[in-house]
Amino acid sequence: MKKTFGQIICEARRGKGYSQRDLADRVKLHFTYLSKLENDRADTPPSEESIRLLARNLDLDEEELIFLAGRIPHCYQKLIRENYKEMPALLRQLQRDQECEPEFQE
Repeated sequence: MKKTFGQIICEARRGKGYSQRDLADRVKLHFTYLSKLENDRADTPPSEESIRLLARNLDLDEEELIFLAGRIPHCYQKLIRENYKEMPALLRQLQRDQECEPEFQE
């Protein structure tokens, strides 16, 4: 089963030995919001800047974490806007490709 944004953040934080307050201070988030993120209960995903700070402090891949949080990195937003007509076909193809792949248990 794939891990969620919150699970990845929580595991990485614990692996670094940070408390929620420690990490929240490092990335300029309120510790209660960080707790909601870790428990996948936040009403809104963090900003791209906050996700990048989390990734840097936890030695995680920034782009992967941004996508996992439900955001699209700014560098791709222009590309999507410029090619918006092709996006539905691209997403349908990605979905078909994913449906054809066998799922493996981790």
